[in-house]
Amino acid sequence: MGVSTLAFVGCTGGAGTTRLTVETAATLARSGRSVAVVDAAFGTQGLATYVDGRLDADVTAVAVGDASVDDALFEWGIDADGRVALCPAHAPFERLARAKSAESAQTLEQAIEELAGRFDHVLLDVPPVASNQTVSAVTTTQRRALVLPASQRGSDLLPRQQGRLRDIGAPASAVVATRVHRDTDESIADAAHTIPHIEPGTPRPLATNPDSDVAPAVAAMTEDLFDVDLGLTFEDGSLFSR
Repeated sequence: MGVSTLAFVGCTGGAGTTRLTVETAATLARSGRSVAVVDAAFGTQGLATYVDGRLDADVTAVAVGDASVDDALFEWGIDADGRVALCPAHAPFERLARAKSAESAQTLEQAIEELAGRFDHVLLDVPPVASNQTVSAVTTTQRRALVLPASQRGSDLLPRQQGRLRDIGAPASAVVATRVHRDTDESIADAAHTIPHIEPGTPRPLATNPDSDVAPAVAAMTEDLFDVDLGLTFEDGSLFSR
């Protein structure tokens, strides 16, 4: 059956965690799976930029008990055999503050568990762990992947987040390096997977374009992290599998 729930945890701001999360969701959907993506980055609210139209409810409203999970789910219309539903954060500061309480974090856990029973996979977009909702996000999921940019700063901050996850009994399953340039000498010794740099303004998602260099890299990572064989086809015409 593979892994059903996974949290992508940024080691620093600007690591590309949100983009990696949605590209992974698109990859799973391309193989015909249903995926829910939950934004635990209440402060930056990056997932909301992937939703068109008005957001009357969001994940913080779910956490404080003002809305149901269904109210806060938005279908992401992508070219894939499966489906992706986004549960973004988009709220005024007052509700953000309430959503970070211990009680709200427990409600968030229940929402994640509910989604896990309804979707093939649930992905969490998580900032560096330092709040109640981030702790709930990483301890509720089966696996956690630390995300860092391929830079010296990324390497410097990695041990801190690795230690923090161990401290709360939710160690990282893997490390993923993002923003990797083809012509760079930067490397992340602990990274199990590297994802090519995605230029600003590129189509979202790239994972549904088999001719992109991002799609096969994300597929390889996804198969490894979720213990699944996606059987996806890429530009050489062959089936991709581990």
